[in-house]
Amino acid sequence: MATLATETGTPGTPAVDPLDVSRPELYRDDTWHAPFRELRARGGIHYHENTAFGPFWSISTYKPLVQVESLPEIFSSEAGGITIADIAEGDIKMPMFIAMDRPKHTDQRRTVAPAFTPSEMVRMSDNIRMRTAEILDSLPVGQEFDWVDQVSIELTTQMLALLFDFPWEERRKLTYWSDWAGDIEIAKDPVRKEERRQILFECAAYFGNLWQGRLGKEPRPDLISMMIHSDAMSHMDQMEFLGNLILLIVGGNDTTRNSMSAYAWGLNQFPDERAKLEANPGLIHNATQEIIRWQTPLAHMRRTATQDTELDGHKIREGDKLGLWYISANRDESVFQDADRIIVDRENARRHLAFGHGIHRCVGARLAELQIGVLMEEMAKRRLRVNVTGEPERVAACFVHGYKKLPVELSHY
Repeated sequence: MATLATETGTPGTPAVDPLDVSRPELYRDDTWHAPFRELRARGGIHYHENTAFGPFWSISTYKPLVQVESLPEIFSSEAGGITIADIAEGDIKMPMFIAMDRPKHTDQRRTVAPAFTPSEMVRMSDNIRMRTAEILDSLPVGQEFDWVDQVSIELTTQMLALLFDFPWEERRKLTYWSDWAGDIEIAKDPVRKEERRQILFECAAYFGNLWQGRLGKEPRPDLISMMIHSDAMSHMDQMEFLGNLILLIVGGNDTTRNSMSAYAWGLNQFPDERAKLEANPGLIHNATQEIIRWQTPLAHMRRTATQDTELDGHKIREGDKLGLWYISANRDESVFQDADRIIVDRENARRHLAFGHGIHRCVGARLAELQIGVLMEEMAKRRLRVNVTGEPERVAACFVHGYKKLPVELSHY
C-alpha cells in the first residue's frame, strides 16, 4: 500500500499533515479521496494531534462509525456539538435536537417527524412533481446555464418555503441563511463569525415574526405550527428556536441540493451508467440512493466521548472529539465494491450512511429521496440529459460537501 508523503511547510510554519482530512482545500479541489483511502487502509480510526479544529479522532470506515452512532450515551451529540469546530467563548450557542441527547432529543424530534411521514410524502408528491416539471420546462435546451442555481437551489428552496409556509417571494433568504449557518470555516475567522452572528439574528427575528403571526391559530401542517402546538417545543427560548430552525434549513437545503447537483455532475462522469439509467428508468429509485451515497452531502458529524472507552482497540478518553466521516464510510471498499464509481443498479446502495445512523438519522431522509427521485423521473419523461460544460466550483469546507456552481447544457436523447 503506497503511503502519502509528508508535506513540509515553509520555515516557521508547521508541516501539513497529509492525513488531516479537515483541510478545506481537499474538498474545494476534490482531492479528499487519497487521504481517506489511506486512513481506511490503516484501519479507519486515527488520532489527529494538530489541525485547525484542534485534536480529534477520525472514524472513517463503515463498521466503527455505525458502532459509535449506536452508542449515543457514550458518544454524545450534546457535549460538544455536531461539527469538529468547537464552540468558543462568545460564540452563538444554538441548541438543536440533532445536537441533543435523549430524552430531550426524542421529544423534539417527535414534534417535527409528522412532517416527514410516508402519508405526508404521498400528500406532497403531486406538488413536488408539478414544481419540478415547471422548472425543467423553463430551462433552455442547448444553452449553457448554472444547474446549481437554476435547478438544485430553486427546487430545494421552494420545498423549504412550503415546509415552513414561508413568504414565497422571499424564499431565497432561506438559501442565504443556510449557506452562512453551514460554513464550518467561519469558526476560524473572528470577523466573519461576528458577521454570521448578525445574519443569524436577522434569521431569528424574521422567523420570530412568523411564529407570532401563527400563535393562537388552528394547527396546520407547516413546521412552525407543529412547534407551536407541541409540548416539547412550544416554550423554546429564542436560541433554541433559532438552533432548530437552522437545523431544519441546513438539513433540508444542503443535503437535497447537493445530491441534485451530484446527479448532474456524477452521471456525466460515468456515461455508461447514465446510458443504463436512460435505457431503464425503473432503476431511478435505486439510482437515487446510489447518488446520495456517492455524493454524501454532509461529510461528517461530530460526537464527544462522555467516558473513557475503547473503540476497536483504540483507547478513547472522556472529552475526546470524534469526527464521523460519512463521506469515507460510504466509500468503504469492504462494504461497497468499486466504491468510487456510481453504479445505478448497485445492490446495496441503500446501505449508505449519508443520512447518518441510529437515533440521529436524518428526519427528512424520505423527503430528500422523493425530491431527487422526482427530478430524475421528470428528466426521464422529457428524455433530457445533463451535459457538464466545465468544472464545478465546490464548497471549500469539510462539513457541507457540495457545489457552488455547475455549468451545464441540456440535450435530448
